[in-house]
Amino acid sequence: MQTPIQPLPPLRTHLLNPQPHLPLLLLLRRPSPLRRSPPPPRYLRARCYGVGGGGGGVEPQKRKKAGAVSAVAAAAAAAYPFGEIEPRWQRFWEEHRTFRTPDEVDTSKPKCYILDMFPYPSGAGLHVGHPLGYTATDILSRYKRMKGFNVLHPMGWDAFGLPAEQYAIETGTHPKITTKRNIERFRSQLKSLGFSYDWDREISTTEPDYYKWTQWIFLQLLKTGLAYQAEVPVNWCPALGTVLANEEVINGVSERGGFPVIRKPMRQWMLKITAYADRLLEDLDDLDWPESIKEMQRNWIGRSEGAEIEFHIVDFQGQERGLHLSVFTTRPDTIFGATYLVVAPEHFLLSSLITEDHREIVEEYVELAARKSELERTDLQKEKTGVFSGSYAKNPATGEKIPIWIADYVLGSYGTGAIMAVPAHDSRDYEFALKYNIPIVWVVKPSDEICDLNEPYVDDGIIVNSSSSVSGLNITGLSCKDGASKVIQWLESTNNGKKKVNYKLRDWLFARQRYWGEPFPVIYLDDTDEIVPLLESELPLTLPELDDFTPTGTGEPPLAKAISWVKTVDRLSGKPARRETSTMPQWAGSCWYYLRFMDPQNPTTLVDKAKERYWGPVDIYVGGAEHSVLHLLYARFWHKVLYDIGIVSTKEPFKCLINQGLILGEVEYTAFKDQEGRWISADSASSSEYYQEKVPAEKVTKDGDYFVLKDNPNIRLNARAYKMSKSRGNVINPDDVVSEYGADSLRLYEMFMGPLRDSKTWSTGGIEGVHRFLARTWRLIVGPPLPDGSYRDGTIASNDEPTMEQLRTLHKCIAKCKPQV
Repeated sequence: MQTPIQPLPPLRTHLLNPQPHLPLLLLLRRPSPLRRSPPPPRYLRARCYGVGGGGGGVEPQKRKKAGAVSAVAAAAAAAYPFGEIEPRWQRFWEEHRTFRTPDEVDTSKPKCYILDMFPYPSGAGLHVGHPLGYTATDILSRYKRMKGFNVLHPMGWDAFGLPAEQYAIETGTHPKITTKRNIERFRSQLKSLGFSYDWDREISTTEPDYYKWTQWIFLQLLKTGLAYQAEVPVNWCPALGTVLANEEVINGVSERGGFPVIRKPMRQWMLKITAYADRLLEDLDDLDWPESIKEMQRNWIGRSEGAEIEFHIVDFQGQERGLHLSVFTTRPDTIFGATYLVVAPEHFLLSSLITEDHREIVEEYVELAARKSELERTDLQKEKTGVFSGSYAKNPATGEKIPIWIADYVLGSYGTGAIMAVPAHDSRDYEFALKYNIPIVWVVKPSDEICDLNEPYVDDGIIVNSSSSVSGLNITGLSCKDGASKVIQWLESTNNGKKKVNYKLRDWLFARQRYWGEPFPVIYLDDTDEIVPLLESELPLTLPELDDFTPTGTGEPPLAKAISWVKTVDRLSGKPARRETSTMPQWAGSCWYYLRFMDPQNPTTLVDKAKERYWGPVDIYVGGAEHSVLHLLYARFWHKVLYDIGIVSTKEPFKCLINQGLILGEVEYTAFKDQEGRWISADSASSSEYYQEKVPAEKVTKDGDYFVLKDNPNIRLNARAYKMSKSRGNVINPDDVVSEYGADSLRLYEMFMGPLRDSKTWSTGGIEGVHRFLARTWRLIVGPPLPDGSYRDGTIASNDEPTMEQLRTLHKCIAKCKPQV
């Protein structure tokens, strides 16, 4: 059962609820203040909802940066001593382990597992965006405890990976030291905010007792054939000295650091996430997740149905060369309009397709393509480029010879890495064909219109010009759907192809050439290179201490420098062996951490089956939408694997997902000036001769729907809130806010800024309004301070039975608050 509520000594100076399972109003035992003053909900309406949401209702001149104590804040602090109250009760909660969820709970009671996405402990510490989601889950956790639920509400650290290692390299300090220091700071900040986490269940992905089970899961993936090695084109980042997953590359640069990324072939560990593609798609329908997140995952998985067609390679005279090229198409109905083939620059058959008279120009083109990101290559606005390979293929439907081109708009990671190009019915193919004078053959027309031959027709319609006496195939006059079905039947009957389901999703590239990550629990025999998994009794394979942990830049991982660690012996055969020197990516530890919270101290198994059956799945999971196709997809994949091998009892890890919105920096005001320094109104500043200038908030006022200069109302200003960043200088440190206004002010303000899922604008004027409300509430309960700064005698909390009037007031408050929660 949950930890019982502890009896408290009489105390004159506190506002925070000393019994965290009970609402504040239950502690208001004296009837007189309730009779002579309106109840708190009225104050909330009058003082908090008018704070300005995200700053929209606050006059610019009232705003200031947190950290500079205002006269308003100083006066309120004198009347409401949060600096004394909050630390006292935080110490009490910690000393009495008030929010601890026991290892053994009464399983006849309902449960609620409420989880925040655990943070990466950066050197910058928390920002005011973190407490937004944490406060919401704290409210829900306290509410569920009061409702009689067993509540699991833990916190931990996602501390392995590139961000921590880059920070260590930049500071010249070992990541073990910087990670420990950063965790201590994060923990201290979270405790100062008064959240009701069960700190007895704290975990870190960098602890050997934790990553022992990350390594164990990898061994199960290896045992079931879901982990394998392959020579694949990878995203290589020279600056980071490692390979990156597709999801970690944005616009041709690394997600972390913004460094250039190139494509090159390397042998890597892969996880066969594609084997679960259909289940990952189908089970989305059962989840209480934002539809936008589910749609992002559907698009990332990218299921498409079509056909895989075999084209036989021929020379210029049409003689077969004994090779064939497989292409995937979603439009087999257009096979009669295929007038050329295109292969990706990284296609495995490329060297066999190039003729000697075209080799030099093709190799130059391939080298240029390797410097582009996949996004750049597939940009529809980009001019299409390509080179002829010198080889041809035979269209199986027409028997005609068609050229094979190399073009970077085809990706080796999608389908077979080759396409049949139908320029009459595909925009990219059409543009390419026009540029290189390739024939265009229309084979589909609208059912009730004449086709415009000046642009490709990409919709469904009636098939035309699609019969051949050579192949015996005739689909003219059929609808596109019926034509596709008939073509697939013909392909299968003639061994020229088959029906195929394809996915945009690629297998997960699961190795990083970096130091700060989980070591792979495998060794390689020196004489045969055979991969030998470690025995479970050999786990954890701990990360060795390494003074020089910087990337080599050559592709050789830093762990290769730990020579005595790398050299080992196979325990079963006694043969000399070597360890894997790549490490797992930062996503490995976060794929399953929610399970370890259920049973964090268990030394013999990942999670006890009875505890997993009781606590799983996570009921409410709160975190940012930026994790939609990284952490969330990977965690669902691992969970399904664990379900298949009997470790977990549910098909999905997270029942309900909530994405909190961003907290943007304070509104910034800009105006225009001409070359003589005269102000120009924003609504008329269209000339490039004008330049922008930032205007301090104290010089701005609001005029109707617009912001204008206070001393010149004719000059309208642009007003915009930006995402908080160091470069803009608009980051708000929660430590400063807590120091100036108190944790309750910060938490309450962030909840009153607007709906949790929406992005909101920070306003220091807004938090001052909330702080004043708390000071009024304090005076309502305690009364004003005496001249010497003390308070009159008498307790403000007791364990006496409440009066009927107090109970009525309490239940009215509960009835009003319950649906809002």
